[in-house]
Amino acid sequence: QVQLVESGGGLVQPGGSLRLSCAASGSIAGINSMGWYRQAPGKQRELVATIHSGGSRNYADSVKDRFTISRDNAKNTVYLQMNSLEPEDTAVYYCKVGVYSTRWWTYWGQGTQVTVSS
Repeated sequence: QVQLVESGGGLVQPGGSLRLSCAASGSIAGINSMGWYRQAPGKQRELVATIHSGGSRNYADSVKDRFTISRDNAKNTVYLQMNSLEPEDTAVYYCKVGVYSTRWWTYWGQGTQVTVSS
């Protein structure tokens, strides 16, 4: 079994910054892709950013140049540095991790609320 623990959400004013973290623990033989998704009220969950084991990254157009995804393989942790936050970034943010443990599994975090408001 694998657990994902997210942290770092909260309330921030427009133009502010937040850093999200998602740590994976448990029976982990390997991790390939790690990523962040978000879901705003009344909308579908959407991709924010992903980072692969080789270090390649991809971002949604709406967050390019404002958000940075990174990972610490020694800690099985993925981060999302969010700068220049806008009210449109308000959503519940979920991490998603591909884990190898007897076979490949996909795990989701419990979600962390990010609210951008003055």
